[in-house]
Amino acid sequence: MTELQFESRFRGFILLLTFFIYTCYHMSRKPISVVKSRLHQNCSELIHPINDTHSLNDTTWCSWAPFDQNNYKELLGAVDNAFLVAYAIGMFISGIFGERLPLRYYLSAGMLLSGLFTALFGLGYFWNIHMLWYFVLIQIFNGLAQTTGWPSVVTCVGNWFGKGKRGLIMGVWNSHTSVGNILGSLIAGVWVNGQWGLSFVVPGIITAAMGVITFLFLIEYPEDVDCTPPQHHGGPEEKEDNPEDPGNGPYSSRESSLDTATRCSKEPSTQPAAISFLGALRIPGVIEFSLCLLFAKLVSYTFLYWLPLYIFNVAHFGAKEAGDLSTLFDVGGIIGGIVAGLISDYTNGRATTCCIMLILAAPMMFLYNHFGQNGITSSIVMLIVCGALVNGPYALITTAVSADLGTHKSLKGNAKALSTVTAIIDGTGSIGAALGPLLAGLISPTGWNNVFYMLISADILACLLLCRLVYKEILAWKSSMSRNRGSSLALTHPL
Repeated sequence: MTELQFESRFRGFILLLTFFIYTCYHMSRKPISVVKSRLHQNCSELIHPINDTHSLNDTTWCSWAPFDQNNYKELLGAVDNAFLVAYAIGMFISGIFGERLPLRYYLSAGMLLSGLFTALFGLGYFWNIHMLWYFVLIQIFNGLAQTTGWPSVVTCVGNWFGKGKRGLIMGVWNSHTSVGNILGSLIAGVWVNGQWGLSFVVPGIITAAMGVITFLFLIEYPEDVDCTPPQHHGGPEEKEDNPEDPGNGPYSSRESSLDTATRCSKEPSTQPAAISFLGALRIPGVIEFSLCLLFAKLVSYTFLYWLPLYIFNVAHFGAKEAGDLSTLFDVGGIIGGIVAGLISDYTNGRATTCCIMLILAAPMMFLYNHFGQNGITSSIVMLIVCGALVNGPYALITTAVSADLGTHKSLKGNAKALSTVTAIIDGTGSIGAALGPLLAGLISPTGWNNVFYMLISADILACLLLCRLVYKEILAWKSSMSRNRGSSLALTHPL
């Protein structure tokens, strides 16, 4: 086996392992959205069990206290928010720990704890717990445990892969988010109409088991197995606008990168110092993309946590059928993430790709709300398209953009910033993820139309926050076209 084949196999293995790791994280988050319709349901068509003490006129006797009250949407929103607020706060701290602790230990411990808390939520069914504080407390601890995942897996992938086709590679890799949501929905759907506690216990056990596998097999750095580390090149902002700069020539840049790669493979690497929080904020584009992700993730997580209940209430499907149908949104998310990565690689325009998809997502959400329930075919098509347009920018920002900014030229090769940058971007996005389901819980009693108007407004704000970066990318394209045109004229009409 050649050295290149040896390294390719290791890179493929790391990509696959981190894919399964984060699939488990998202799989353990999804059951609550499916089980919501079971925690509070209309029991009027069900037969009362023998020795039941509820009144015959009680239409919520089969619901799970304390979610059998009229304010159940607010209570379910509080449970969602407990997880998401803890996740958002913990994410800013997690990236700092991720830079300073061995990723293998950090990820393994996080997965074991996440699996434990997910299972404990489901055990509330078997232990007959009806206290709101129990479910809220478990969600807080689970939210903190889950912050170990994203900065760690993005850092690990960033350690192994350079900028080359990062958008496409990470677009495919980021489908773990949607795959995890789909698996979580399908697993929860098996038990949602019976012993719904198993909808949490089973994903919890799988997540904990994956934590053990991570501890045994994860390799943090290519150097640990004598592989050559990748070279990180920045995004479009690195390219100088001055065409006279000799460093911008196609041959000089190639020779420079080859020379750097040779030096890296021969010289012993010294561990760079971790970057500060404020230092990461100063990297160009971090603030804009972070705020954009806040609103993009607000939309995505509102769908994640409330779509099954929306389908259950509006389309009048059963709990299992609503959960299964909601997975089509995540199928669209897989397609959107790959398409966004492919287009952004081809055009070298991450911000422009995100902006166009966000612009298209707003009218599509409006159409889905008004016409998506007119038939099963229209519902399927619109769910897939909505998932692609909503999750495409979200996937691109949290993966390729985070990796680009975490290895920006201003860092002078210090890839240790990757974990902190990823945590800042995803932590800011997680604030939106916490706000979205909370607002949906507060607004939905006034009508689902208002929820969708809120989502469309957030989508437009996300788009507006990228205007400066889109403008810079357009200028970079114009400059590149001018240089190419000048080179063509020089070749056609030599002096």
